[in-house]
Amino acid sequence: MSFSKKDIKQIEQKGLTVAQVNKQIEMFKSGLPFTNLVSAATVGNGILKLSNQEETYYTEIFNNEKDQKCLLKFVPASGAATRMFKFLFTFLEAYNPEKESINAYLNSKDNKDLYIFFVGLEKFPFYLEIKDQLNVLYPDYETLSISKQSQLFVKAMLDENVMNYGNFPKGLLPFHEYKNNVISTAFEEHLFETALYSSSSSSAKLHFTISEQHKDKFNSEFARIEEKVEKKTNSQFDISFSYQKESTDTIAVTPKDKPFRNEDGSLLFRPSGHGALIENLNELDADIIFIKNIDNVVVYKYKEEVAKYKKILAGILIEIQTQAFKYLEQIDSETLNCDDVISIAKFLVNKMNVKISHEFEKYAEKYQIEYLREKLNRPIRVCGMVKNEGEPGGGPFWVKDESANVSLQIVETAQINKKNKHQKTILKNATHFNPVDLVCGIKDYKGNKFNLTKYVDHKAAFITKKTRLGKDLKALELPGLWNGSMANWNTVFVEVPLITFNPVKTVNDLLKAPHQIK
Repeated sequence: MSFSKKDIKQIEQKGLTVAQVNKQIEMFKSGLPFTNLVSAATVGNGILKLSNQEETYYTEIFNNEKDQKCLLKFVPASGAATRMFKFLFTFLEAYNPEKESINAYLNSKDNKDLYIFFVGLEKFPFYLEIKDQLNVLYPDYETLSISKQSQLFVKAMLDENVMNYGNFPKGLLPFHEYKNNVISTAFEEHLFETALYSSSSSSAKLHFTISEQHKDKFNSEFARIEEKVEKKTNSQFDISFSYQKESTDTIAVTPKDKPFRNEDGSLLFRPSGHGALIENLNELDADIIFIKNIDNVVVYKYKEEVAKYKKILAGILIEIQTQAFKYLEQIDSETLNCDDVISIAKFLVNKMNVKISHEFEKYAEKYQIEYLREKLNRPIRVCGMVKNEGEPGGGPFWVKDESANVSLQIVETAQINKKNKHQKTILKNATHFNPVDLVCGIKDYKGNKFNLTKYVDHKAAFITKKTRLGKDLKALELPGLWNGSMANWNTVFVEVPLITFNPVKTVNDLLKAPHQIK
């Protein structure tokens, strides 16, 4: 594809090259392969289920080791809250209180989300603040009909000149209400939670990936709560931010795979999804990194339970990593015998879920050792998995790649060919899904950081259909951060309870028990 000088300048200003953009266009033209599922990962087949005794054992490992480790929590937090309020934006466009009552409207539309929202209105953490705003904006607010009040309440929430929640970063929205109308954000809740497990020697390090336009807002929020949180947790917080790099944006194309152009003739580039954050993660330095989404928080009374399972996952990581490091030291000191080779192979199979090549036994010992070293010397992730309750999102599967290697992967439904009966059956048989609950080891046995970009399966990207100003386009999403971006890590899946997974995908999720005090 040839580009004009103006196009080339635009491409280079984003930190991209013409060759990279042409490669992306080729992906649209050739299409991307679906993931080849072998089977769902289940308890006993890729997912660990721990006894109470084992939970205690791994917690003790973590507690004994944590002060010798540099711990960090990594929180993807760049998303705006727009999707949380989608049904309310639709309501504002469609509803006219002059023409019908709110009850008549709700009955005629049979809109469950809207009904739940209005029934639970007073339980939302932002209820009183918005009521105060409405009484200032409309001095006669309390005398208006319920229908008009309902419309004005939603309008105040979403109006960019009032609360502007739809354009707010999700991490800074009011999430929880405590006694005496004390409101906390998801950002604040992450600090409190982090102090319970990702804190060593009373220092808690967090890294948030955010939109650059919101950095001042996050800094202001931290300044507002810092003293309170540090006093209550007896921890000092070291908080850093980064932004999704423009160089990870991907070009959009028309349905005929030609570059999609804006009204001014410039090329349209789009953010490429959370897979771009592998670059951000790659720039961090810590022994153990906890990864959790910004909206997956709970009110304080549930935090100890959530923290318990983070410690367990980290204990498993420490045990596995310690043993892997011992074996790597042995390999590099060239002191292995035949029994050691067998022990390492068994460790990879039984503890790291590595499928050893069928040809392995035919290799000369020298090549067996090289093979084992290559399999051992990788980043490690221990991932919590919850029982499938019908929530959307990726799940744990055994997957076969183009070289016939089978490995454990987290796979999004968009990566699966649902027109293939066999693949669809495997998907239906999945028992667990991924709550984005990861504990990662990103250093080798010598303490050097791995280059995480080397472990990405670039073919695990996927193409989605979008529209812009009424025109259809195709967009390219990079392999997801915990999907294809970590495809070549060593992976352990562990069953964790549902209490560890409490995302806020719509505003109504704030009415669920883990987000309510009473």
